[in-house]
Amino acid sequence: MDNKPEQKHSILFTQLVMYFHSAAIQQMGKMPNPVTGKIERELDQASMSIDMLDMLKSKCKGNLSGEEDNFLGHVVSELKLNYVDEVNRKDDESSEAPEEDKAESDTKEQPSDNGEETSSN
Repeated sequence: MDNKPEQKHSILFTQLVMYFHSAAIQQMGKMPNPVTGKIERELDQASMSIDMLDMLKSKCKGNLSGEEDNFLGHVVSELKLNYVDEVNRKDDESSEAPEEDKAESDTKEQPSDNGEETSSN
């Protein structure tokens, strides 16, 4: 009967870790928001969720079972790798965007011979 509170705490710990894992995955845009059904990318919020798990890992060091410690370590590592992929993807997208924006603005409005702007479309 002494194991009941410990088992309950282990289950609650796992649920807490999974809560932050799901939040971070959703905030990175890797799964849709369950309320809106839309993909939303909020990398600052994802970073905060990952930092919360990292803090939990640090604060719980030495107080977790081997299984809990491995689970938390795996989740944090997975999220950090996914986060780096998303940041790199964002950087790739933003480096391509200025060229596309410039091309669009060049074709939208061009001055006519009489000094008035006309649309080329």
